[in-house]
Amino acid sequence: MNVLRNMLDKARRAIARKGVLAQDVDDLVQEAYLKVLEYEQRAVVQSTEALLVSSAVNLFYDKVRRRRYSPLVEVRTEVTGVDSAPRADDILRDQARLRRTIEGLDQLPEKTRRILISRRLDGKSYKEIAEAEGMTVSAVHKQVVRATLDLKKWIDEW
Repeated sequence: MNVLRNMLDKARRAIARKGVLAQDVDDLVQEAYLKVLEYEQRAVVQSTEALLVSSAVNLFYDKVRRRRYSPLVEVRTEVTGVDSAPRADDILRDQARLRRTIEGLDQLPEKTRRILISRRLDGKSYKEIAEAEGMTVSAVHKQVVRATLDLKKWIDEW
């Protein structure tokens, strides 16, 4: 944690020296840090600290350039209200995925479906299910794993 804190402090100091307003320093560093994290998922980085500092400085220069070329356009950065409701396309996608999951459940044998639902939706323990179904705990566990994998495959083929 100290390493991360030191990296972030170094990036803050670097852009503060460029004349960035104190209120904008943390926003630029956070944006740079997120970009670095995303980049590190795709590529090998020799020095995360150097990349973070240069990203923060470059973001500052990008902001300056935007102001220079469109001086009459003020970019508002404060959030006045956040709508936490899901977007319509997210709702439609989730509904379609739910329908596909239900279709997948219907493809499972009755006993397997009953065991999977008891475990995943009803929250019953393997032991409880084993007793109710007249099976061993190990057999119930295998059924749940197999059913989960089959269902995942069914959904992924969509």
